[in-house]
Amino acid sequence: MPLLFTRLLLVMVLLGPAARLSYAGIIRGKISGSTNEILPFANVAVRGTATSTASNEQGSYQLRLDPGQYELVFQYVGFRPLVQPVRVLGGDSVTTLNVSLQPESYNLGEVLVRSTDRDPAYAIIQEAQQWRAYHKREVAAFRGRLYIKALGRLSDTPSKILGLFKTGPDLKPGIFYLSETLSDISFTQPDVVKERTISSRVSGDSRGISFNRASAGRNMTFYNNVLKSGFSERGFVSPIASNAMLFYRYELVGSKQQGGELVHKIRVTPRRRNDPAFSGYIYIADGSWRIHSVDLSLDKNAQLDYVESLHISQLYAPAPGSPHVWLIQSQQLDFSFSALGFKGSGYLTAVFTNYSNVVPTYPAPPVAKTPPPVVKEGKDDAPKGQETAAQIRKRKPDLSGLNKQVRKQVKQAQRDSVKNDPFAQMGRNEVQLVEKGVNERDSAYWDQVRPVPLTLEEQKDYHVKDSSEVIRNSRPYQDSLDRERNKFEPIKLLIGGYTYSNTFRKRSTSVLPVAQIIQYNTVEGTVLNAQAIFTQRTEDRRFLTIKPTLRYGFADERLKPNLEIDWQLHPVKRQQVSVSVGRTIQNFDHNSQLTPAINSIYTLLVNQNYAKLYRRDGAELVYVTEPVNGLNLRVSGAYFDRHELENSTYKLINDVPGRAFTPNAPVSDELPDTRFNRSQLLTMSVSLDFKPGQRYITRPTGKINLGSKWPTFNMQARHAIAGVLGSDVRYTLAQAGVRHSFKLGLFGTSNYEAAVGGFLGSRAGMTFIDYRHFSGNRTILTGDFSDFQLLDYYRFSTNNSYFEGHYNHHFNGFILNKVPLLRRLKWQEVASLNYLHTAAAGHYLELGVGIEHIVKVLRVDLYTALQSGERLGTGLRFGLGF
Repeated sequence: MPLLFTRLLLVMVLLGPAARLSYAGIIRGKISGSTNEILPFANVAVRGTATSTASNEQGSYQLRLDPGQYELVFQYVGFRPLVQPVRVLGGDSVTTLNVSLQPESYNLGEVLVRSTDRDPAYAIIQEAQQWRAYHKREVAAFRGRLYIKALGRLSDTPSKILGLFKTGPDLKPGIFYLSETLSDISFTQPDVVKERTISSRVSGDSRGISFNRASAGRNMTFYNNVLKSGFSERGFVSPIASNAMLFYRYELVGSKQQGGELVHKIRVTPRRRNDPAFSGYIYIADGSWRIHSVDLSLDKNAQLDYVESLHISQLYAPAPGSPHVWLIQSQQLDFSFSALGFKGSGYLTAVFTNYSNVVPTYPAPPVAKTPPPVVKEGKDDAPKGQETAAQIRKRKPDLSGLNKQVRKQVKQAQRDSVKNDPFAQMGRNEVQLVEKGVNERDSAYWDQVRPVPLTLEEQKDYHVKDSSEVIRNSRPYQDSLDRERNKFEPIKLLIGGYTYSNTFRKRSTSVLPVAQIIQYNTVEGTVLNAQAIFTQRTEDRRFLTIKPTLRYGFADERLKPNLEIDWQLHPVKRQQVSVSVGRTIQNFDHNSQLTPAINSIYTLLVNQNYAKLYRRDGAELVYVTEPVNGLNLRVSGAYFDRHELENSTYKLINDVPGRAFTPNAPVSDELPDTRFNRSQLLTMSVSLDFKPGQRYITRPTGKINLGSKWPTFNMQARHAIAGVLGSDVRYTLAQAGVRHSFKLGLFGTSNYEAAVGGFLGSRAGMTFIDYRHFSGNRTILTGDFSDFQLLDYYRFSTNNSYFEGHYNHHFNGFILNKVPLLRRLKWQEVASLNYLHTAAAGHYLELGVGIEHIVKVLRVDLYTALQSGERLGTGLRFGLGF
């Protein structure tokens, strides 16, 4: 008998969660409006608990609750909340509860507004602005559960992209992406989000893991001054931002009591059609002046990229156990898009439930410096709007010590969560942990935990794609798709190269585009640069790449074979080894933006052979890894036998009178004679990149770095060893640098990079190849706008100390969007500064202004160069600028 009891107890412990789940009852139904219109993504909350859900795109909802009596609160932005009592039976019983919500009738009250007065909405918004900083930080920490569903569908697909490239056979109208994730989340101020993904599902891909994540949604809080939509480089001003009244017009639609709160409905419209501002409605709670909900949109006038429209809906509610602070309950983002002949729409819905460990910043909200005016009896619904702006400013809340209080509460929350912390195993800067097995849940599991029911379209998509996955992954099916994808088209080889794929075996073979296969220079003449790229991927997502190259110059009549192999050693961690062996033709500046295609054009058509080349025979071994988060290490060793080359041809297409080819020897201010005949070199190099505070995501398939608010610091050294394997060069080059990109709100984004370095100790046997070169440009075309644009390629190369700096600022349309005739073009302005200091150059400076996003992809800049205060010249540069 004791043994039987023990076994029964063990079964109850193991099956307890499942038994409780099956004992629960289900409430389901449809939410509609007064005219039977569907209300998609409406919020459904269980009063007095942290449980909530949302309706789907068809207005259907469902909740799984333990047996008992409950009150459900149905809410939809712009509609009157409805509280509905319901009794839940156990045993997997299903109770149907359909509800109809009524449009909210907002009353303007008995406020008389003279024609010279501001709309009362301005006073309400001013109050919300004064309280914005508090509400952004009123919760020091919390935990919860987050469900996210993302869907994208195509309504129209082109037969060819840009009229050139055929679309794949698998691109058809209908749902092209559907995924769900369920995660536990933790939030602490100032903006630290940690997420443990419990389960993930991608339609039609049993091994797939969704890229939905909680931290991405933090960019869409309207308590920030500027919001980043992800669909535009420029940010958008919140209706309650500190400077919002420069961008918005406000109109009070009315006010209404909702759940004990007087809520003001305010219509917001951009002051100017192309302002970075939203249109729609924002709902502000009276007295606390917090956001109750938002219903806002962006359209083409907002300068969105590839997206036709974007709609955002958010709903806030009091936090469980702390009703004086509010947390977001649901967020809905809908969009439509049109790009390259593709048209479609999609949405992303997020539902927050099971809030716990909510730590308010203050036990009660701070008091205003002066009390609000007394409202006469009978005027409870009248909005407070007849005071002057100066009078309202006097009631600005006293937020002194807010930052200190936030830090205090955060530390307390961290101390309280030390024990049994489910996020304890996550790294300090790890924002999301996706463990193995999250994609192994079956449909029955998802039916139990999914808070938002699937629509009929979504059910069909899961059923069709999941049931056909085996077929779609089979060799006959993959081969049939490959036959279409692999069809040879001359335009592919001309522009982007050609790739032949074997999807089933996870391998592909690619060849370069024509511009890289056929080249011309004065050393080799016409060059046939035949390179193939073989890529093999493994089941655990590693890869092996083999690049054999046969290069032949028809003027020098030499064959130059080379082989490069890249192998990813670890399926998750960054560990990669590369080896290169053979003969290559190199530019003296290995990082030159003078591409073979540009050099060929200038040599044949303009009689300017800017490229200065030498032959290199030997091998190099490179190892790259990330030993700890934010620290990237690159170690390499190389041995090369280097040979000087001479011009061997003078053929050209267009002969420019009075202009002849220059010798194949660079011209330098520091070294009058750059010839070297032959030189053998053995080097060891190490490079360290360190980015403090780098945030990252850990997935079963690898680590994804997200960046940091801190710059990236770099240290590198290269040492040439003499007397080994015939090496006749000895030197040591050391360099330290920093680079960073940071946003300046509506003013745009800045990027900077700086490096200081020099050669240490002996410099025996150095050739001009070993000098530190600075990537210059003397053509009207450029491959990199972040480098020097007027600098001669080799004039200021040095074997001494140097300092190099680059700064680029992208205004993201801050200026041109204010010009009526230009804003439709969606051009964006950019400014740049390049600086170099060496012993020979003195102070060399380039100043540039330009326009990017011309026909979406082009950029044109005008530069002026100065040396020690004297003007050297000006020039235009054309290149890609997305």
